[in-house]
Amino acid sequence: MKKIYGNRQLLDTLSGMVSGGRTAHSLLICGEKGSGRKLIAKYYTQALMCEHPENGRPCGGCTACMNVEKDIHPDVIYPEKSGKLGNYSVGTARDVIADAYVRPNNSSGCKVYIFADCHNVDARTQNTLLKLIEEPPDYAYFIFTCLSKEEFLPTIISRCVCFSTTLCTEDEAAEALSENGYGPQETAEAVSRFHGNIGMCESYINDESLRKQVDLTKAAADSIIRKDEYALSAALCSAGKERSEVRAVLSMLDSLARDAAVLGKDGNARITGCLPDEARELSQNVTAFQAARIHSCIEKAWSAVESNVNLTLALTALGAEIMEIVG
Repeated sequence: MKKIYGNRQLLDTLSGMVSGGRTAHSLLICGEKGSGRKLIAKYYTQALMCEHPENGRPCGGCTACMNVEKDIHPDVIYPEKSGKLGNYSVGTARDVIADAYVRPNNSSGCKVYIFADCHNVDARTQNTLLKLIEEPPDYAYFIFTCLSKEEFLPTIISRCVCFSTTLCTEDEAAEALSENGYGPQETAEAVSRFHGNIGMCESYINDESLRKQVDLTKAAADSIIRKDEYALSAALCSAGKERSEVRAVLSMLDSLARDAAVLGKDGNARITGCLPDEARELSQNVTAFQAARIHSCIEKAWSAVESNVNLTLALTALGAEIMEIVG
């Protein structure tokens, strides 16, 4: 079983629920990408399925735990995403409903559905699932992982137990990367970018496209600092043709604006984004109010992208709006 760093209180709470016979049938696990949302979902699933639990904690070595870890347990289902936006459809929801009333065939008597990385899930899909979540079979469990519970309708939220993941310290992240076989130099660089977010640190080391996205965000940041609209538009429009790639760059740029805002108020404030040097320099060039306006512009641009507005048009407009704010 993969070691989970940090989130000790959350893990203890989940174990206590299992050991006390107070298991929640519907969970929302919220937190940053890379913060361990899916690992924690898997931990809870293993605790439910484990053949030899210890105080509600999975043993990690039994057949059930191993099968959950390898994603081959027949009664742990990851519903499929579909469509242009790669989301959970009404058809998928109906398939889950039909399957949920087929009893499991394992020693724990549990059946678990894990809806991973939920984002902008259609309201029709959520409403289709609502009755099942509200009155599930006694053996069925539903786990949703997401950035924020605001991704869901209030009716869904009210029927789930909601938890939030927390990031590790930078020292814990470095320890985790070292234990996973990464060298000191690549570990130090990854932690300098993504701090206590172990998942993102690993992705930065292994994923060339993520490193490219960080470089593009840095180019955009430098352009804002120099007040070079053409260079900013060029950097933004180089983010890629896939919405997921554009979202990643906009998210990092948004974190930069946040860091610049808080550093403008407190030079020793904790930096959360991947460009600490640029955030410090930007904080010398914009006010907190201007940084907040940049955040609003980024949110508006992403809403336009999700609404199928032409990517180049949306990103060019974003560049012009940011330049108007800082100019």
